Amino acid sequence: MYSANITKLYFIKVAKWFMLTMPILMLFFQDLGFSVEESFQLKAIYSIAIVVFEIPSGYAADVLGRRRTLIIGSLMGTLGFAIYAVSTGFYAFLAAELILGVGQSFISGADSALLYDSLKADGRERHYLKYEGRNFSVGNFSEALAGFAGGALAEISLRTPFIFQTVIAFIAVPAAFMLVEPQLYTRRQKATWRDIFAVVKYAMVSNRSLRYNIIYSSIIGSATLTMAWVYPLYLKEIGFREIHIGMSSTLVNLVVGMTTLFAYKIEQRLRPKLTVWGTTLLITGGFVLAGLVHSVYVLPVLVLFYFSRGIATPVLKDYINRITASEMRATVLSIRSLIIRANFAVLAPLFGYLTDRLSLQQAFIIIGIIFIVLTGSSIFLFLRSLKN
Repeated sequence: MYSANITKLYFIKVAKWFMLTMPILMLFFQDLGFSVEESFQLKAIYSIAIVVFEIPSGYAADVLGRRRTLIIGSLMGTLGFAIYAVSTGFYAFLAAELILGVGQSFISGADSALLYDSLKADGRERHYLKYEGRNFSVGNFSEALAGFAGGALAEISLRTPFIFQTVIAFIAVPAAFMLVEPQLYTRRQKATWRDIFAVVKYAMVSNRSLRYNIIYSSIIGSATLTMAWVYPLYLKEIGFREIHIGMSSTLVNLVVGMTTLFAYKIEQRLRPKLTVWGTTLLITGGFVLAGLVHSVYVLPVLVLFYFSRGIATPVLKDYINRITASEMRATVLSIRSLIIRANFAVLAPLFGYLTDRLSLQQAFIIIGIIFIVLTGSSIFLFLRSLKN
């Protein structure tokens, strides 16, 4: 019965990930005269909005229901892109990024939690990794098609993709309304900040295994998010046109989409330790290699990076879900997303600052070294928690 939610979650994932604007957004900002630093300041505002609302929205999903929060997030996502489609200027875009950030926070965590609980209600939770991989794959196939389509639409004008994006974002609204909420636990009628802090304390202080899972997973998530926003600038600098950047986006996201379909099999074959070490080295090293290559030969580096992303994302989420109770699952996943966005809110403006004052190559290398240090400081504790 509840497994019927999976199809609706696929539609929400498509609406969320069919990002026509992603491969050309930074080019759009540049066309309007924004510096690289100003462009990443806008994306940092988006991340800050997520940071502020991530845990409260995750807790709202646990208390009020995942369906309601997904409806709210879908509506706000549509509004944010509508503002982009008709507005100009830094402050209008700032408002749009704030709305998109809040909307994203209401979807983040709630979708994965609803997927897991829907399977659990039907006695199929052992298949979560497979379906999370498929769901993530649907998103990446959507992003792959959107990359080419967005690049083609940008040949008309750099604003055209935003108009189409608004329509696509609206697809999530009816899909969210049609979801059915699994009743796995009794929700409290009133939520308090004390309850939220209690869950945060449990996840980040009391439960050591959960803490190390969240920290490591968040660092890897920050690295993949950062690369998604910076590589179009790299390709533009080495001479790619908008449509070629879109085609490159299609390529790397097809790699992710294909990989996530088999992520659970790859993890079973390699075992957790080798899976973690392999994906970590390819993801963090990808930044440094990109900074050193600075030519069309960066494409194989991006393919390896996105291959690793396709394995790491569903696998690391599964590790967290296995040790998290249903009544706090959305909140815990929101903590993970909060840390990812908090990291990005710091690193994105730093990347822009380094690019404007040094060079794009040096920015890639420095950010790569930062991620190597961050993962190196957490990976051993994380692996120990998996062993335990």
